[in-house]
Amino acid sequence: MQDNGTEVTAAGIARLAGVGRAAVSNWRRRHADFPKPVGGTETSPSFALAEVEDWLRRQGKLAEVPLRERVWQHIAGHPEGPVTALVHAGCVLVLVHDRPTVWQEASAGSDERLAALLPTALEQVLTPRFGVLRQPAVATPTSARLLPSAPLLRGAADLAAELGAPGAYEFLLGRHLDANPRQYTLTPPDLAALMADLAGPARSVLDPACGTGALLCAVAPAPGQELHGQDSDPSLAALTALRLALHRKAAVRTAVGDSLRADAFDTLRADAVLCHPPFNERNWGHDELAYDPRWEYGFPARTESELAWVQHALARLKDGGTAVLLMPPAAASRRSGRRIRADLLRRGALRAVIALPVGAAPPYNIPLHLWVLRRPERAPAQPELLLTDAGAGAVEGRGGPDWGVVRTAVLDAWRPFARTGTAPDVPGVSRCVPVIELLDDDVDLAPARHLPPPSAGGGAEELAALRTRLDDTLRLTADLTPPPADTAARARWPLTTVGELARGGALVMRTGGNGPHTRVLTDHDVLAGTAPSGTLPESGEEPVLVEEGDVVVPVLGGGAVARVIDRGTAGAALGRNVSLLRPDPAELDPWFLAGFLRGTANNRQASSYASTATRLDVRRLQLPRLPLDQQHRYGERFRALAAFEDALRQAGRIGEQLVRGLHDGLTDGTVAPD
Repeated sequence: MQDNGTEVTAAGIARLAGVGRAAVSNWRRRHADFPKPVGGTETSPSFALAEVEDWLRRQGKLAEVPLRERVWQHIAGHPEGPVTALVHAGCVLVLVHDRPTVWQEASAGSDERLAALLPTALEQVLTPRFGVLRQPAVATPTSARLLPSAPLLRGAADLAAELGAPGAYEFLLGRHLDANPRQYTLTPPDLAALMADLAGPARSVLDPACGTGALLCAVAPAPGQELHGQDSDPSLAALTALRLALHRKAAVRTAVGDSLRADAFDTLRADAVLCHPPFNERNWGHDELAYDPRWEYGFPARTESELAWVQHALARLKDGGTAVLLMPPAAASRRSGRRIRADLLRRGALRAVIALPVGAAPPYNIPLHLWVLRRPERAPAQPELLLTDAGAGAVEGRGGPDWGVVRTAVLDAWRPFARTGTAPDVPGVSRCVPVIELLDDDVDLAPARHLPPPSAGGGAEELAALRTRLDDTLRLTADLTPPPADTAARARWPLTTVGELARGGALVMRTGGNGPHTRVLTDHDVLAGTAPSGTLPESGEEPVLVEEGDVVVPVLGGGAVARVIDRGTAGAALGRNVSLLRPDPAELDPWFLAGFLRGTANNRQASSYASTATRLDVRRLQLPRLPLDQQHRYGERFRALAAFEDALRQAGRIGEQLVRGLHDGLTDGTVAPD
C-alpha cells in the first residue's frame, strides 16, 4: 500500500491485530524492524499506517483484520484529520451509490489516476444533489487533496459493497461521533423522530442549526421533497449534506454559516422547521440584528437567544407551516422573554409547550421542553395553548426515558389539538389552557405550573396496597436474612485469574458498546440491580447479547459488583464499560465466579486509578481453583446473598414510594391526618 501519511496510534495497532496494547509494547521492544514513530508524543507516539500494515502482514498478524477496522484507521489517522477524511469518503460513497460504473472505471488504475479522475466525476454527481448555493457545505475536493485519501476511498468503496453505501457512511460517522463525545451536541434519534412526527408530513423542511443532521434524517420521505440545512460549523454542515444525500432521494440544500447572522435561506418559506438550537448563547447577534425584520413578535433580549431562534423559525415558515424547537425550560418562564411569549400567544403562533422527562437530550440533567409553533394565517378568535407533561416516561438510571410512553402521551394530546385547536384534558398529562389565563405578569408557560397531578398520593386504596406490598417484601427480607456465619481459619487456596481462565477456555470474555439495540444493559443497571434501560446507536457492528448464566462486571467507578444474568435479562445487548464473562458450566459455576469477583480486596488489587475515575482490569481479578462440587456450594450461598440484596433494594424502592405518596396525599387533601 502506498505511503499516504495516515498515522495510527498504539491503540489502533492493537485493534488492527486483535491484541492488547501491552502486546504492541512488547513488539516494539523485541523486534528491531518494528516501524519507528513518525509523530505524536513520547508517551503517545503515532506510526505510519502503511508501514504498520506491512510489518503486521509480514509477521502474519494481519490476516483476520476486519475491513471496517482498517477503513476506520484510515479515517482516524488521516493527515488532514478525521472530518476531512469523512468528507472525502462521503463524496466517494455518494458516487458509488448514484453512479457505480463511474467509480469502477475511475478506480481501475493507480492511486494517481484515481485522484486525477475523481474531481470531474464527483462534480457531476454532487452538483445535481446539492444544488448551487452561496455558501455550499460540500465543495468538490481537488486531485491534490484526494491523492492522500486514495487508500481510504478504495476501502470505503469495499465497505459499501459489504454494508451498502448509506450503511458504510453511518458506521464511519458513528465511530467518529462516539470517539469525540464532547465535541458534538447530538439530538437522540427517538427525540428527532418525535419532533418530526409533531411537524407532520412536509415537502420542504429546514433545520437552521442542523448539527449532524439527525432531525432532517428523521423527516418522513415525500415526493419532490427538499431538505434544507445550515450550520455555522463547516464540518457539521458537510457531514449532514453527505448523510442526507446517501439516505434520501430528496434534493439536499445544505449551507455553511450562522443562520441568525448570515441566513443562507432568507427567501425560503418551508412547510416545516425543525431545530435544536444552541442554548444560553449571549453572542447571538443582539447588537447587529436590532432592526432585523424577523423580530415580528419583539426584539429578543441579549439573554434570550432561544427566542431569536423561535422567531427565525417562524420567519422561514409558509402560512400554516409548523415549527418544532427543542428549548431549555427556562425559556418558558424567564421574565426577560415574557413580552415575546405573550405576543406569540395572542397571535396564535405558539401552539404547544411539551415538558420532556429528564434524560431526553443533552444536557441530560434537566427536563427540556418542545415548543410547537405555527405561522398563523389569521389570529384565532379564542386561542388555546396545549400544555403537556411527558414526565411519566422517566425511568431510573442513565438509559434515557421510555420513549414509547413519551410518544404516546405527547402525540395522543397533540393530534386532536392539531386538527381542531382543542383537546380533552388528561389529568396530570395534558391540558388546553385558554391564552387569556396565561397573559399575567409572568406569562409562565411551564407545564408543571398548570398541570398539578391529580391525587398525587394515589388515594387511600392505592396507599394501602402499597403498604401491603412493603409488608410482604419486608417479611421476605427477614426470611432471606443470611444465618450467622461460623468462624473458620482463613482458607489458603491456589488462585487463578480471569485472564488465565479465558486463555484456558474455561470462560469467554466480551466487551460491549456496539449497536444498534433498544434494550441495553448499562453499567448503571448492573450497579443498581435494575432491568436493561439503555440504547445503542447504529455502529455498523453486531451487539453482544447476554445469555442466562453470563456474569457481567462494570469496569468504571470502583464498585465491587458482579451480576449473574437471569432469564428476564437474557437477550439484552451489553452496554459500554461493562465486561461479560461467559463461563463453561462444565468448569465454572457462574454464582461462584460472580461471588468471588465481588470481593473488596480482589477489586482493589485489580483496579487502576486516574485523577477522576477508577478502572477495573477484569483479567486481573482472582478466584480460587476449586472442584466443581465445592464451587456449587459457594455458588448457592452467593445466590442466596444476591436474593437478599434484591429484596433489600425492592423494600427500599417501595418504602420511598409509600413515603412520597403519603406526603403528597396529606398535602393535597386526599389522605386525612388521622
